[in-house]
Amino acid sequence: MDTNVIKNFGSINIDNVYRLDRLPRAGETLVAQEFARFMGGKGLNQSVAAQRSGADVWHIGAVGPDGDWALDQMRAFGLDCSHIFRVEAPTGNAVITVDQAGENQIVILGGANQTLDQALLGDVLAGLGPQDWVVLQNETSFVHQIALAAKARGARVAYSAAPFDAHHAVPMLDMIDLLAVNEHEAAELARATGKSVADLPVDMVLITYGARGAELRQNSARLHQKSFPADVVDTTGAGDTFLGAFLARLDVTGDAEHALRYAAAAAALQVEQPGAATAIPSFDAVTEFLTRKAEA
Repeated sequence: MDTNVIKNFGSINIDNVYRLDRLPRAGETLVAQEFARFMGGKGLNQSVAAQRSGADVWHIGAVGPDGDWALDQMRAFGLDCSHIFRVEAPTGNAVITVDQAGENQIVILGGANQTLDQALLGDVLAGLGPQDWVVLQNETSFVHQIALAAKARGARVAYSAAPFDAHHAVPMLDMIDLLAVNEHEAAELARATGKSVADLPVDMVLITYGARGAELRQNSARLHQKSFPADVVDTTGAGDTFLGAFLARLDVTGDAEHALRYAAAAAALQVEQPGAATAIPSFDAVTEFLTRKAEA
C-alpha cells in the first residue's frame, strides 16, 4: 500500500548569522558580537520540522559546487538527499542579523534554488501521486509549474506565500489545498485580491501571528491556537517550523487541533535556540514539552 509522503520542493540556504545589540539602521555599520553558520532556507527548515515531527519527507532542491557542507548537514538531519541536484550556480545563502530580543533582518541570494526546472525535475514530477503532499515556497523557481503538475496527478499542495510577492501568490490560489501566511502576508494578499483571507478559494488557510498564536480556517470552521511562552533567542525559521510540524502531524493523525497545538509547541522550543534548521526540536522533545504543559 502506498504511504503518504511529504515532497518539499524547497530552498536550501547556508545562513550566515550575525548577532548584534540591535538591528542596523540604513547606512549604519555595527560591530557584531558573534558570527555563526547554520543550515537554513524556508524549504529546508520546513522539511526538517516535518521529518522531526514524524513525517516521511523527501527534500527536493539544488546545491552548487560549494554544496558539500550543506549536503553533510542535511544527511545529519536524517533527510533523504537522493533528490538534491548539483548545479553550476552557487548554493543559496542568506545574511541574517539578529538583535538581543531575537528579532532579525534577512537578505537572501537564491543561487542554486533558482535553477529548478523541467529538465531537473521531470522524473520527480512524473512520480507524484495522490499519496503525496507537495510543499512549495517562493524561494525557488518553477513553483507554478510544480503546483500544476502536482494537481494534475491528484497530489495535495501546501504553499507558503513567502517571501511575499503578489505576482507569485495570486495565481497559486486555484492550485493549492493549504495556504500558509503570517499576518502581514495575509494583509498583503487581501490587498492584492480584494478579498479577505477567509474568502479565498483554498480549503485550508493557516495564519501565524507570532507571539499571539495561530489560526486555521477550514471551510467555515476556525481553530485558534495560543502560543506557548518562550525565552526567545532567535526567531529565524519559527514560521517554517510551525508549518512543517503542523503539516506532518496533520498528515500522520488527521487531527487539525492536535497539529496546531503540536506546531505551536515546536515553534516555542525552536525560538529558544540559535539558528534555524539546527534549532528545530525532535518529536520526543515536543511531546515531553506538551506533557509538562498538560500536567502543570
